[in-house]
Amino acid sequence: MKQIYKTGIGLLAALLMFGCDDFLKHDPYARTSDSFWKTEDDVKSALNAFYEYIHYEGVCGRGIFYYENCSDDMFTGRPQAPSDSYTCENFTMGAVNNLDVNDTWPVMYQMINKANNVLRYVPGMNIPETLKTNALAQARFFRAYAYLWLAPWYGDNGDNGGIPIVTEETMMDDIDVPRPPTILDNYNMIIADMREAAESLPLLSQMAESDYGRPYKTAAWAFAARAALYAAQYQDNSKAAEKHSSLDYHNMVIEFCDNIIRLTGSDKRELHYAPAGSDRSNFADLFRWENNFSQEYIYSILGNETAGPKFHGMFFHAGGWGYYNTWGYFMPTLDLYNAYESEGDVQRREATILAPGEHIRFIGHDIQWCVNPKEMYSESAMTNRKFMSVFEDADCVGKYVNVSGNNQSNRLSVHTMRYADVLLMKAEALIWSKGEGNAEAKALINQVRKRAGLSENSAATKDALKKERRLELAFEFFPSRHLDLLRWGDAQAAYSRPTEGWQVNVDDAGQITKTVVTVRQARNFDPGKHHVFPIPDKEIRKSKNLKQNKGY
Repeated sequence: MKQIYKTGIGLLAALLMFGCDDFLKHDPYARTSDSFWKTEDDVKSALNAFYEYIHYEGVCGRGIFYYENCSDDMFTGRPQAPSDSYTCENFTMGAVNNLDVNDTWPVMYQMINKANNVLRYVPGMNIPETLKTNALAQARFFRAYAYLWLAPWYGDNGDNGGIPIVTEETMMDDIDVPRPPTILDNYNMIIADMREAAESLPLLSQMAESDYGRPYKTAAWAFAARAALYAAQYQDNSKAAEKHSSLDYHNMVIEFCDNIIRLTGSDKRELHYAPAGSDRSNFADLFRWENNFSQEYIYSILGNETAGPKFHGMFFHAGGWGYYNTWGYFMPTLDLYNAYESEGDVQRREATILAPGEHIRFIGHDIQWCVNPKEMYSESAMTNRKFMSVFEDADCVGKYVNVSGNNQSNRLSVHTMRYADVLLMKAEALIWSKGEGNAEAKALINQVRKRAGLSENSAATKDALKKERRLELAFEFFPSRHLDLLRWGDAQAAYSRPTEGWQVNVDDAGQITKTVVTVRQARNFDPGKHHVFPIPDKEIRKSKNLKQNKGY
């Protein structure tokens, strides 16, 4: 696997309501040591370059969700010739495909290279120690972030091993390194990098608002916890490499989450509640651009009406009835809808899924889904609502949303970590390590349930934790429902069931009749192969040492 060295392509022009201009736009910088790495501005430019990844369709758009749409929460909304999206959904994909997800591997290794350059050159620079320390911490954060983005999709603790580890100490002639024997090598590196980054990064209260969106201490702890949670699935695996067998990943999860939970003052993280008197539910209010940096904020991918992630509108009804060009690439399943229904989970369901007969405001128009207008582009008769607040106002286009529907960037940040996830990660670690019914786990889950308007009666069983994660975090960019099913050992059973939706009939009086229909047949999921996806063939062909995942 060879690194790709590229100049920057430019970054966002502005950062949301706080106007964080400086670090989201920059001039491309040269990566050569003889023409760069001389001044403070060089270092700042190098740190700004970490944000280039937000522009790639396969990284911060529909690309990564071609993999995620194999979960039981969603399915392919529209084909991408030659139907590669369906092959991902049905676990028939090969290493050669035309999907945007092919961007993810090279772009994340480019980020790793950027981080390694900072770690390689900055220590010897004649710059203030405060800048040097912060730069090294940001580099460790982003290197770990990139590995955590890739490793769960492509590595394992079995025949395939982890993904290639390249550090600041790797010489150019040795950059094409073999895969490590286990993904635990990746997770341990991620945990170590995030832990060391957290030691030097500031707390959020110590940052200027113009720097909101950069790495900070709490975010590093949270991503270390996620890496430890993912590593814990191999804790009792007999194939675990001996050097990792004594590590207690569940206790690491608890440690890192406790660091966050125990914060006080303005750094204290807590669940977001709508202002008193608001006509919105507490849960729905969280997904408004004005609340990008609410008390629940841990880390997000930022954008605005000019450039950035193109994630939000691609879930929504294709074509937007001619008002705005949303894309309709993914659709909710009836299984997910029914999971909310079985709990009486109205707040989260209505904030997450738009179902027949329900209303949404879109570009200033009142839309009654499936009724007025009757046009409905969804095989399940449902569409996403969770990220659509930014599209509400009649004047939102050009103000909050990109003027081009072919772009989709907007002011609503894309969650990659929020406080509810921290509470649920700790609850999971407690239940799996200390047993079902753990009192502390109950209290943590009940915090999440209370915000959702549910009774605080969680039994803190494994099944209860799994359901809470699913309903709280559905459709969010990370974490992944598919990865959760894999690490719990539930994927094969979930994917052996047909995918269902509704067929809808609306009469002249606007009365709706719904009939349950099968929209996708059961999938043939092989847990020995499909627990990982194929590494893009173009990356394999660049390398002498990078081995493809077994069976692809």
